[in-house]
Amino acid sequence: MAARSEKEPPNAVQLNQLMCERVRKELRCQKLHTEYGVNPLQRVHTIAKKPMSWHDNIEEPADAKFLSVIHDAALEPTKKYSEPQTESQEIGWNTTPLIQMDRTDCRLFFPRRKTEVTKLNCSYGKRGGTV
Repeated sequence: MAARSEKEPPNAVQLNQLMCERVRKELRCQKLHTEYGVNPLQRVHTIAKKPMSWHDNIEEPADAKFLSVIHDAALEPTKKYSEPQTESQEIGWNTTPLIQMDRTDCRLFFPRRKTEVTKLNCSYGKRGGTV
């Protein structure tokens, strides 16, 4: 096998080009954040205060914008958005019935019916007995 030839050490111009390219890539990926806020899509964990401490029981004014963000994050998707955001949300998005329920029509309304036997068995089971 032939012996490997040794690489020449990079000269100053090549090192400068490599460093410039690296700095450009790092600056392209970095973003300076100066304003911080609450993520409305993430639940906030609260820490309970000590009930007997006097300094924790002082009422502080609540920020209206902060409270509205928290309340909006807790809403269900039908109240947050006008349209479903995912395929899973499409199922059950419209909750209004397509036809009016007529409780006198026995073809579409099936209420639970109890007979004497089922009432006795139900009360026996509630008392802790076995059937």
